[in-house]
Amino acid sequence: MSRPSKEKRICRLPGCGLFVPGEGGGPAHRIRMTVDEYETIRLIDHLGYTQEECAVQMEVGRATVQAVYAEARKKLARFLVEASSLEISGGSYRICGQDDRRQNRCVSSIRRGDSNMKIAVTYDNGEVFQHFGHTEQFKVYEVEDGKIVASEVIDTNGSGHGALAGFLNQCGAQVLICGGIGGGARNALAEAGIQLYPGACGNADAQVEAFLAGSLNYDPDTVCAHHGHGHEGGSCGEHTHECGHHCGN
Repeated sequence: MSRPSKEKRICRLPGCGLFVPGEGGGPAHRIRMTVDEYETIRLIDHLGYTQEECAVQMEVGRATVQAVYAEARKKLARFLVEASSLEISGGSYRICGQDDRRQNRCVSSIRRGDSNMKIAVTYDNGEVFQHFGHTEQFKVYEVEDGKIVASEVIDTNGSGHGALAGFLNQCGAQVLICGGIGGGARNALAEAGIQLYPGACGNADAQVEAFLAGSLNYDPDTVCAHHGHGHEGGSCGEHTHECGHHCGN
């Protein structure tokens, strides 16, 4: 009797469970990708995790991740080349026990143990500034063995939006904690290999300490509801981000 496969930990379900070609009539067949296969694509290809980090996140062995990821990539290639439909459902998995708004919080836990890293925070007067594209300063923290050993405030010198990703890359930042952020900046950060933790509010030092402790309160889907309008000070005042975080305090 074969041993049942171990359930993989999943932090978020796919936003869409069925994809079909937009032209050329209906697909000839349907390919089914399991939810745990999708999760390896999300973590490795979208978020930039290594296979080892992915294995830690999903609480399985690296060999398991390699096999699941290889199968997922094969199905994704078939979907594109054969113009079939792609359904994402089923598999051996469990959802991690976070509430819906914080269901990606667990992702930070495998990053906090890095021996050497730099964390950047959009910064204004000690607080997390709430509009990434308009930030005039970053506070950059140098971390060794999970502890802050140095920090400095750096002016952006007029850089804005997508150009800030290159600025952070030159500073050596691997992680960014911020408030609201637009889609173009998200893409630029992803291309630069910088891990993004948006939707954070409050004291900048406290947010970095929370990140290192694995308890940062953030929302991966946060956007700036006031994109294109200047903010006053380092917060959104009495406004509420689309993620639901209230930054008035």
